[in-house]
Amino acid sequence: MSVIVPNYNYAAFLDMRITSIFRQTFTDYELILLDDASSDNSSAVLERYRNDPRVSQIVVNDKNSGSPFQQWMKGIKLARGKWIWIAEADDICEPDFLETCMECISRHDNVSLCNVGSLCIDAKGKPILFDINQWAGRELRANDACFDGKKYVEHNFFWKNTVVNASGVVFNREKALTLDGRRWMEMRNCGDWMFWMEMAMLGNVIEIYKILNYFRQHNSQTAKGNRNGRGLIESFEIIHAIEELFPKISWSKRHQCYGKFSRYMRRMLKDKDLFREVKVHYTENFGTSTVFIHYLYYKLCRHFRFLPWVLTEEKDRL
Repeated sequence: MSVIVPNYNYAAFLDMRITSIFRQTFTDYELILLDDASSDNSSAVLERYRNDPRVSQIVVNDKNSGSPFQQWMKGIKLARGKWIWIAEADDICEPDFLETCMECISRHDNVSLCNVGSLCIDAKGKPILFDINQWAGRELRANDACFDGKKYVEHNFFWKNTVVNASGVVFNREKALTLDGRRWMEMRNCGDWMFWMEMAMLGNVIEIYKILNYFRQHNSQTAKGNRNGRGLIESFEIIHAIEELFPKISWSKRHQCYGKFSRYMRRMLKDKDLFREVKVHYTENFGTSTVFIHYLYYKLCRHFRFLPWVLTEEKDRL
């Protein structure tokens, strides 16, 4: 097992992050600490762990890479373990996170990734009580579940990124290496979604219905990407890629998905010029420019979702 901590300007949280790793009940791991040319005192914090036997490498970039996903792949290439955990520098976890994941992985074949439940916390570590997992009662029926990865992409990742936080995932290193140099590494906002989607296509996906990861919320690059439209543009590209993988996705399902993004555009893009710019990418990826019609169709399906023959995101999800 290789644990990778990619850091950029999170010196204030590094000790808590590393402590939560050292407290793991599963102890057969190496720890790789990466810093992407932070402007705070992160490198000094990391240096305190230089001689810890659990730390195999500390790598501090001279120049910022410009992408967190470049750092992900850098860590994956440095890793020696069969399984990878990207433990984001500002998050924390329960002591049995790794043990629970590895026990579940051992019970299934050809696993690409294993995802646990997450709870959002603020900068001071206080819980933010809203449901980001959206298990819809699955946690009441089972402790975990294993899905065919291709079906998981078609029914789950088509609608959204159901892996809410990288810190809650353990994944296969050998499979991840095959994705080196792919489009996800160039993205600024949705590269994780593309990465998990492509990983799922390579094997099985495990969901563990237990809160083991704590996802710290900030005014992040993703939030900025939503405001300037870049996150939406990258999302369109991912949906288009999934449509090409699964050309038999129904008309209704496609257009509900388009309508869902139409709603995001209407809510988040108040600047008319920015709306028009994002709409160009919408048209290029979805082959249609009828944003408002898709929005109305999405609303109509939501209104009649109680009817058994009306497909919705909730009904489609595995």
